[in-house]
Amino acid sequence: MLNLLVVLAVVVASTALVYAAGRAGQSGPVATDVAPFLSGAKATEHAVSRYHVRWYTITMIFLAFDMEMAFMYPWAVVVADLGAMAVAEMFGFLAVLMIAVVYAWREGALRWV
Repeated sequence: MLNLLVVLAVVVASTALVYAAGRAGQSGPVATDVAPFLSGAKATEHAVSRYHVRWYTITMIFLAFDMEMAFMYPWAVVVADLGAMAVAEMFGFLAVLMIAVVYAWREGALRWV
């Protein structure tokens, strides 16, 4: 119990020390710190401006392939243990993704202009 109290006291003291050091070193914000970064140029539009609708389609396609990789990494770890069935399941998963890409391509989602 005494060890727990000592550790808790050290954690509280460390947190208070870090907080106090941060507060003591603060000065007012500098104009360059609060300005948006745009390679030194002035911004021409508002930061919360609307995006063109075609960006949403590209974003959804990116997320689909990003999720593909999120599923493939753990699969690659266990594929040797699971055998041919795991390979067949991954080919099925990739086939569904390929069908989605072909559909998006056919509908013109990948056409930029």
